[in-house]
Order: sequence, then C-alpha cells, then structure tokens
Amino acid sequence: MKLKEIAAVSGKGGLFKVLKPAKAGLILESMDESKTRIMASGSHKVSLLDEISIYTHTKEGTIPLEDVLKKIHKDFGDDIGLDANAEGSELKAFLKSVLPDYDEDKVYVSDIKKLVKWYSLLLQHAPEIFEERKEKPAKKTKKED
Repeated sequence: MKLKEIAAVSGKGGLFKVLKPAKAGLILESMDESKTRIMASGSHKVSLLDEISIYTHTKEGTIPLEDVLKKIHKDFGDDIGLDANAEGSELKAFLKSVLPDYDEDKVYVSDIKKLVKWYSLLLQHAPEIFEERKEKPAKKTKKED
C-alpha cells in the first residue's frame, strides 16, 4: 500500500483506504478493525496522505508527510514513546526532535496529535509504507574459471 491510496476525511477520525472512485465520490474503508465502508461525496473534505505536507522554516516551506513518517520510523521504530493524548508540550518536543525546523506557528498541537495517531495506524495496518524501496540488483553473470 502507498500513501496515495490512503485518505483522511475531515470530521471522521482515523484513516481510510481508497477502494475505488464512484459516480458520487469515493468508496473508502476504515483502516481500523471495523473495516467500515463509507461513500465520501463532494461534501466531505478528503485528503490523500501523499498530498499532505508539514510547514517548516526551510526554503521550500514544507516537507512531505511521507518524509516525516519515514524519519519518525527511522528514529523511533515501532515505539515513539508517547500517544496522541500526551501533553501539548510533549507532542511539540517530539516533533521538534524529528523535524527541528518545523513551523511552530503554523503546525498546531492538534496536527501533531493527528500525526501520532496516523503513524500508529499506518504502522499497524500498512507497515510496508515504512520500508525503503530497494532497487532491483542487476543480474550477475556467472564467471567461468
């Protein structure tokens, strides 16, 4: 699974796997144990995770969510040491350790809570996102002695 196949829906908790487009919108399935299916219509604000970025003070101004998720996985692995219900100061310190140049004025505690929740969900239901894409090695030819 890739981040372009996973969506967040405004007003709905959690993440959703994009199953297929439909005439009236998108058919989505929750990525939790319930596997609830919903029809996301034009009235829903649907964001694909590969289109989400986090504000930074860098020249580019943002960093893709995928890069942040992979950095969290590289630095913390399966246990980040806090959950989404942690104190705001702890959440800010966590993001600062992962992304030292994030824009504290534009990235709210609620955004960091979502990041932590999403990381846990993705780790549990789509761990392949964190695997580095490996180039296929060129075929070796047998050397004859």
